[in-house]
Amino acid sequence: MATYVLIHGGGGTAAGWALVADELRKRGHDVVAMDLPCDAPSAGWSDYVDTVVDAAGERSDLVVVAHSAGGFIAPLVCDRLPVDLIVFVAGMVPVPGETFMQWWTNTGYEAATGGGSGDETDIFYHDVPPELAAADMQREEGREHFPDEQWPVVKWLDVPIRYLLCRDDRCFPPEFTRRVVRERLDLVPDEIDGGHCVYLSRPEELASRLDNYWKERDDV
Repeated sequence: MATYVLIHGGGGTAAGWALVADELRKRGHDVVAMDLPCDAPSAGWSDYVDTVVDAAGERSDLVVVAHSAGGFIAPLVCDRLPVDLIVFVAGMVPVPGETFMQWWTNTGYEAATGGGSGDETDIFYHDVPPELAAADMQREEGREHFPDEQWPVVKWLDVPIRYLLCRDDRCFPPEFTRRVVRERLDLVPDEIDGGHCVYLSRPEELASRLDNYWKERDDV
């Protein structure tokens, strides 16, 4: 069985992964999730990576799952841990030397999507049960910081990658995401129903996909 290292997006928390973690454990896997230092304005990429590495410890058979802005963290972790597979779930895909803020401009996000303006609940939680959405938003209070230093990757390591696109994502719409994934990873993404917070709206289906990725890892 695998160890799934679950990395939340900007402002998120480890608790957001709880439903998916339960489903993965039912399938016999180990699960690690951690709170990234999004509440620390001075934290840089190295601090974020240290947090993930410390949480993973000496575990092996690692599948690193990165949601949204967590896509900046997952490839960096591969330089420190023996990662067998990276899975982006509606994840941001950076290029070497790019900053978090530059990503939005460089990918043409505003032109392609209108900038993602609108009510937070409507954009991120439109298909999430209200009680889960409210709890997730409460956990995110005060955790709005994310590093804006250059992404310190010179070359991507040779680690297999899967990308899972959310068909109902209002933050990263499918057409936009397909293009970015094609241009930056040279991949055709897999797709799942659900919005940006699919880990809350469809935890069982997401866990099933993640489980299958481990079983299919030799085919990547």
